[in-house]
Amino acid sequence: MSYAPLPDPVRPAFEVAVARNRGDDAFLQAVHEVFASLGPVLDAEPELRELALLERIVEPERQLVFRVPWVDDRGRVHVQRGFRVEFNGALGPYKGGLRFHPSVDLDVVKALAFEQTFKNALTGLALGGAKGGSDFDPKGRSDAEVMRFCQSFMTELHRHLGEHTDVPAGDIGVGQRELGYLFGQYRRLTNRFEAGVLTGKGLGWGGSPARKEATGYGLAYFADHVAHARGAPLEGATCVMSGSGNVALYAIAKLQQLGARVIACSDSSGALHDPEGLDLDVLLELKERRRERLGAYVVARPDARFHEGASVWALDLACDAAFPCATQNDVDAAAAHRLVAAGATLVAEGANMPCTPEAIAVLREANVAFAPGKAANAGGVAVSGLEMRQNAQRETWPFDRVDQRLQELMHGVFDRCRTTAEELGRPEDYLDGANVAGFRRVAETMHELGVV
Repeated sequence: MSYAPLPDPVRPAFEVAVARNRGDDAFLQAVHEVFASLGPVLDAEPELRELALLERIVEPERQLVFRVPWVDDRGRVHVQRGFRVEFNGALGPYKGGLRFHPSVDLDVVKALAFEQTFKNALTGLALGGAKGGSDFDPKGRSDAEVMRFCQSFMTELHRHLGEHTDVPAGDIGVGQRELGYLFGQYRRLTNRFEAGVLTGKGLGWGGSPARKEATGYGLAYFADHVAHARGAPLEGATCVMSGSGNVALYAIAKLQQLGARVIACSDSSGALHDPEGLDLDVLLELKERRRERLGAYVVARPDARFHEGASVWALDLACDAAFPCATQNDVDAAAAHRLVAAGATLVAEGANMPCTPEAIAVLREANVAFAPGKAANAGGVAVSGLEMRQNAQRETWPFDRVDQRLQELMHGVFDRCRTTAEELGRPEDYLDGANVAGFRRVAETMHELGVV
């Protein structure tokens, strides 16, 4: 894989990363995106180039790969791989989600953990960066099969976790069902009710109000700040979304509350277009309660169209804003060109790294406001931090209090990105602003902690 030239201060460290991680394209893509923003800050703050800081910041502190055997309902034994990359703990306990999906491998987890490190830093909370998961696919599996897998997964992982050590949450394929099974096994193995060891929990056993909604709500809050800064608030805007999971559903909910009209979303089976605006109640019934494919939506809304096997970005729908909320590298250069032609003036990432580097280049060249995932989707980990605080205090806050703190935290993330971009002489370049602001906080702390 070829990479665009990098500034002199970061080039040697990136070459070391390439040599040590050959074939890990997802990870190197994530590193390259951050390093491409760092030339000015390293020129201005040469102390951040000392003590091999760049070489250390791209090397995970710990990488765990383990076997996860489990038995299906027919008595057949399956063997999956489990992963946990504790990337950087300079700011606090490792924090980041678990993903259960066939695409999960060490490269993907390492890339997501690197990205999570700077995302967590942008929140202003005392959280390090990590990510984990397995190539297990919960789709089509019974509750009993998912439970047995989660118990086997946690049996190995639990020895590396703790509320002051490493605190996982959910991600793709890991919702409250999976978190419940994981937490139950953790409690059984450790003989203690350590609520702060997982976040995204059910409300009856240590979860936080608004955690389920947090990533989607936070995405809408961040995007609205970007839109207002451009003098074009989201009220009245037409929006297109990829994905229909937790992030997408609650982004749709908050965008509708802000007065926007979301006309399309997608899942792995195809893309849905409802020109009158998506009916959130129907979507929630399908995706959250019945776990069905999006194609069933047209039964309740016959004027909508479902495009089997299609990407939502291939529908060429006129829109003001786009929200990729599915998975990494969802939007390529061709899709970005179509979004520009469709009239989009804002693209905000709800997933982790859903836009390829080539797509980002197209959007920036066209002066489309680009809100990178490490900033725009930080709401989930922000409320996870609030959940940890509630667990430590043995209390549960009201929904409105958590939502208010979420709004304040996302406003803080936006301000850090905008202020840093202005310092760099690139106003409204939220990608560089996010990369530099997140890097600066982690790097300065690592510098103060010495060579560890």
